[in-house]
Amino acid sequence: MDDLFQLNKGKLGFGLMRLPKDGSGKIDQKETECMVDRFIEHGFTYFDTAYAYPGSEEIFKKTIGDRYDRDKYTLASKMSGWFLSEELTPEKMFNVQLERTGLEYFDFYLLHSMKEENLKIYDKYDAWSYCMKLKKEGKIKHFGFSFHDTPEFLDKVLTEHPETEFVQLQINYLDWTNPKVQSEGIYEVARKHNKPIIIMEPVKGGLLSNLSPKITEPFTSASPASYALRFAAGLEGVLAVLSGMSTMEQLEENISTFSPLQKLSEEEMEAVREVKKRVEELQVIQCTSCRYCTPGCPKKIAIPDIFRLLNDEAVMNNKEKPKNEYSTMISEGKSGRASDCIKCGRCEKECPQHLPIRELLATAEDKLCN
Repeated sequence: MDDLFQLNKGKLGFGLMRLPKDGSGKIDQKETECMVDRFIEHGFTYFDTAYAYPGSEEIFKKTIGDRYDRDKYTLASKMSGWFLSEELTPEKMFNVQLERTGLEYFDFYLLHSMKEENLKIYDKYDAWSYCMKLKKEGKIKHFGFSFHDTPEFLDKVLTEHPETEFVQLQINYLDWTNPKVQSEGIYEVARKHNKPIIIMEPVKGGLLSNLSPKITEPFTSASPASYALRFAAGLEGVLAVLSGMSTMEQLEENISTFSPLQKLSEEEMEAVREVKKRVEELQVIQCTSCRYCTPGCPKKIAIPDIFRLLNDEAVMNNKEKPKNEYSTMISEGKSGRASDCIKCGRCEKECPQHLPIRELLATAEDKLCN
């Protein structure tokens, strides 16, 4: 697996899911170009996208593929299995992805969001064999999958599919002992199978970089985001740590953290443990704003935005600010009310964090209106 580590230069990866938006809500191409240029200028190469990320593969072509020689970057994209059908086969999806990105091959190609229900889809369409065919043809260089399930299930999949070259796992200090995400457990399984690891959600969708100063008081030597990124990057066997950067400020801070990367000291690890304890005591909603829950909501409830406001209400001194934001969001038609939820459960089926979304929404109206 040494060639995978040689292929990627620097451990910081650029996730192309949370890119900057312009006033109309579209991906800001000019700002993305500036961020991409800074990223590559500092010697980093790893970019991550997926079929399921709206506009992401297309903006890659405009900001990177059309502007840089092929040896200046590596790209990972993913087959998003829940879109597969008799009309949209793995082959057709892959060809769409090549067209969107303007590439002839992907450096890394993943089966997206491996969990029990999605494995059935990938098996149904024989995605494993198709990806091996792509690798043999040189259309993908390395094959793996991203993962959202239990350590036991990861062990089963890796045992049954030794052709997997690497795995993408959700790892951060808050999820390390989380009984639902089980970051430590899935990390240990990947290490047992000797698979290089791509880390996603190291700051848990921005949550760990936006905590109240009262919570992050123990972080005296660096920013909260730096602590979270260094916790993830300091683990053995890590190929890259993805960060879904949406501003130049975030990019600059992350570049600084990785230039060069310094592992957390024991004193800093103790600070991480203390902050983790404080977050858990406040029962902060551990939503990563992936937005997988929103497309199927019959009441068009902006669930991640409401959860962000609930977290703000829990940790901020100014309790009125999140309440005013909620009122504005509803009046401007940006979301249905939390109380509009009909408890259909579609959101919970899609949530990688396994959150009790219906239960949380049931209490949101009172907290954000009273």
